[in-house]
Amino acid sequence: MNFFWLDASALVKRYVPEIGTPSINHLFNQTSARFLICLLEGIGETVSILVRRKNQGVLTPTAFRQVLSELRSEISQNADIEKVYQTRAQVISSWQWIERHSLNSTDSIILQCAFDKADEFRADGHDLVLVSADARLIRAASAAGIMAFNPETDAQAGLDALL
Repeated sequence: MNFFWLDASALVKRYVPEIGTPSINHLFNQTSARFLICLLEGIGETVSILVRRKNQGVLTPTAFRQVLSELRSEISQNADIEKVYQTRAQVISSWQWIERHSLNSTDSIILQCAFDKADEFRADGHDLVLVSADARLIRAASAAGIMAFNPETDAQAGLDALL
């Protein structure tokens, strides 16, 4: 069984229609919430993307309030979705990914936490798939031995094979 780590670039597609939204909706429809994971800070990053979409006029103020409510109920307040809190040691370990793959700080923390979580799952016979629309993060995850799915560029058939 695979668990799916959603970064903000993927998670936002659940709430704002854009390239990759059908794949993210398919993931949510085909997977139990207990197999979904995100960095707690990633929820805040998703909110910031939604605010930018509102400021750009992509979301009306009413639509913004609605999707924010949906994000809270579906992700933030859903006890079945694991929200990961990075440790101090993970933050320090994440710096290697910044240098090695030119990642930003948040992406390097996501990668380190996903790397650690993948090790836990593999010990139990499961695995982890990083779901992201960030090509640099996807490349770094693949180089680190973590399966990845990009909802903007990968075919839904690839996602079905991971489900």
